[in-house]
Amino acid sequence: MAGILSRTAALRSKAGSCPAGLLTRWLSPAAGNAGRSFSSSSSPDSSAERITRIQRIIDDEGVVLLPGCYDALSASIVQKTGFSAGFISGYSVSAARLGKPDIGLMTPPEMAAAARTICASAPDIPFIADADTGGGNSLNVQRTVQDLIAAGAAGCFLEVLFTDLVFSVLKLTSDSHSDWLTDCEFLLLLQDQAWPKKCGHMRGKQVIPAEEHAAKIAAARDAIGDSDFFLIARTDARAISEKYGLSEAISRANLYMEAGADACFVDAPRSDNELREIARQTNGYRVVNMIEGGVTPLHTQEELKEMGFHIILHSTTTLYTAARALTNMLTKMKQSGSSKDHLDMLASFAEFNQLINLESYFAREAHYAEYKNALEARNELKASSGAL
Repeated sequence: MAGILSRTAALRSKAGSCPAGLLTRWLSPAAGNAGRSFSSSSSPDSSAERITRIQRIIDDEGVVLLPGCYDALSASIVQKTGFSAGFISGYSVSAARLGKPDIGLMTPPEMAAAARTICASAPDIPFIADADTGGGNSLNVQRTVQDLIAAGAAGCFLEVLFTDLVFSVLKLTSDSHSDWLTDCEFLLLLQDQAWPKKCGHMRGKQVIPAEEHAAKIAAARDAIGDSDFFLIARTDARAISEKYGLSEAISRANLYMEAGADACFVDAPRSDNELREIARQTNGYRVVNMIEGGVTPLHTQEELKEMGFHIILHSTTTLYTAARALTNMLTKMKQSGSSKDHLDMLASFAEFNQLINLESYFAREAHYAEYKNALEARNELKASSGAL
């Protein structure tokens, strides 16, 4: 708490450089998310507030599990297997489309193209898309967000470089390093990494000053207004120090909640004790990422719910599953020269056609063929009647 208070004092000292009323309202006890803070065993009381779709899913299910996807087929399978939402993982899309790691190499048009096919393939559930840096300055960022909205994304993770989109929208100015901004319809996430960004479980990360990121959270909240947006504040501060990183990350997360976030995401905790400490010491909805082989211990959905987490990302599970299956099958086929002795490793022709709903397309095709035949028959009847 002392860390938060010291940061709050530092922010008050900068009030002269902020737009009139913004910081006063932000630092007021009734401002930001103060009314929505809750313990790990309770739910936020938002009866007087507009409920976002993400909040409704959490309220209905207690916790929401978001598997990552990277193309139309993986998204379709996410929907078919009964998940209520999905995550278009930049890590996974970069690997699938480029064959390269998540180090900022994906371009906004490539991500928008991926989002378009993914959302169209699974229209019954919302997908949150990773928009990376947005492609340049505020005008580029605005175009990137608009492209993702047009693509059908329910939200986008946007890491803004040099110029912050929300500050541009609010006519503010800020020397921005990087953040994650999720716009579109339901989710807004801001991250406090410095550029170049990296996957939260990779080494070599840096973070920007907490006060700078908190100001972005406050600006984002103002930009959201009454819209159906869910604001997540992510911090990568755990990676900066083995001894002090966790306490710094928790202080940052709570400062960002004060600034107006709906949920906090302390990325890459190292142990069960750290997970529990995060759940005990942070406010609001809490996000956790389960990366197989990453630095955070893996747990079930129920175990994480009991700890006090509400949104669980499995951003890489589908990608790692596909990579292992492809490698195993192709290795055997290369050795034997055929797949005939390894059919148990594949979906059958019939199974795959069922997966992609082939029969429904045949049925639609037959329906319109019947319509065409009926029109032809009517025209023939008219022609014969005229001849008589």
